[in-house]
Amino acid sequence: MFDYDKAFSRNIGWVTEAEQQQLRQAKVAIAGAGGVGGVHLLTLSRLGIGNFHIADFDTFEIHNFNRQSGAFMSTIDQEKVRVMERMALDINPEMSIKSFDQGVNADNVDLFLQDVDIYVDSLDFFALEARKLVFQRCYENNIPVITAAPLGMGCAFLCFMPGKMSYEQYFRFEGKSEQDQYIQFLIGLSPAMLQRGYLVDKSKVDFHAKKGPSTPMAVQMCAGIAGTYVLKILLQRGKLIVAPHGLHFDAYRNKFSKTYRPFGNDGLFARLMFQVAKRIVGPAR
Repeated sequence: MFDYDKAFSRNIGWVTEAEQQQLRQAKVAIAGAGGVGGVHLLTLSRLGIGNFHIADFDTFEIHNFNRQSGAFMSTIDQEKVRVMERMALDINPEMSIKSFDQGVNADNVDLFLQDVDIYVDSLDFFALEARKLVFQRCYENNIPVITAAPLGMGCAFLCFMPGKMSYEQYFRFEGKSEQDQYIQFLIGLSPAMLQRGYLVDKSKVDFHAKKGPSTPMAVQMCAGIAGTYVLKILLQRGKLIVAPHGLHFDAYRNKFSKTYRPFGNDGLFARLMFQVAKRIVGPAR
């Protein structure tokens, strides 16, 4: 028989018993239930978070096997949200979890974010319109946002808090073409670009086809960093690194960088970096 206190008793020591109950009452929204989204959900479920909203319109396919927690031979062609819902409930059958199997869009974003304490961004890199929509609603409703990007064999991390720099103020998408927005997103996520030096086949990064390589190690690192920030924000303890500051750790390079973009992507260095990246990506098709 399930017993919440026993199930999460090994958290006690790093959190108090009272704090564990705070986590039990918290509600977290996660858009994207594949790579980072799936492992975020399972990590936070094991932390003892008691309430979730998750969203994804996709199904599992065999090319997801290298990194996605819910991808198995037995789950091919199954909806990602339903598979991940089952896995989370298998950890904590008492949790409340609401799935949005059409993904997040203008029609359901307010319901998706209703009464949530924090939003964990797990959308596909190329899902910029959905991401902008959710981030803007979070900004309007004073909902903290964290995004942990799996890049190479590391994690680039940003946190957006109420009353601080917004997503748009940091990334500066307005007035840019779709391809230029992808470049803006990449250089904003990863000012240090620690992953670039060991990309052995550059042809596999294809902005035009909206595809890129990934590793399982990166998504696991992302879940560890994001989960820690969820804990700190929900329990209101521990120092936060907030945009325009960011973090980037790369295990392959044995390097850690604290990044700082005081003017977001509108700064001189960011604009130069954009021009370099644009030449590498090539002209839009």
